[in-house]
Amino acid sequence: METDRSESILLVDDDEAFRDALARALERRDFIVHKANDSHSALSLAAQYTPALGIIDLCIGDESGLRVIETLSSRYPDMRLIVLTGFASIATAVESIKLGARHYLTKPVEVDAIIDALYQDEGNADINAAQQPMSVKRLEWEHIQKILAEHDGNISAAARALGMHRRSLQRKLQKRPVRQ
Repeated sequence: METDRSESILLVDDDEAFRDALARALERRDFIVHKANDSHSALSLAAQYTPALGIIDLCIGDESGLRVIETLSSRYPDMRLIVLTGFASIATAVESIKLGARHYLTKPVEVDAIIDALYQDEGNADINAAQQPMSVKRLEWEHIQKILAEHDGNISAAARALGMHRRSLQRKLQKRPVRQ
């Protein structure tokens, strides 16, 4: 896909090593990259440079990338935003798209796939549905993510809704999601 590779990208990720490696890969492809490690610096860089593209991590430290997506898409409706996450769930994928992201990718992912997602305008009806139902552990993870999203990321409120102690929920959230 031929694009104007001098476009600027806002890259928001709290993992410094990952952020820097992805930024270098994007710069090698002639993008101008503005790096942020939290929502405050992300919004500040967006106001300063008005980048055309944005790659936003779902979990930015203790902050939700969904808030960043929501703010950026309302302030800069022409900015093409995608979510990149190591903690994928159906609930956060749906909310990301509803809030203005064009795509939702799970780590690890190739740089070319990220670039393709930034410029993809249409969905793909040829994607195959899963051949097996989700495991019980994966269903639990999805349910927790749904409840957490319903409570705007408030762990205490989500724990009450789930009928569990806040610390128990925090421990579950620190674990990586299980595969299907």
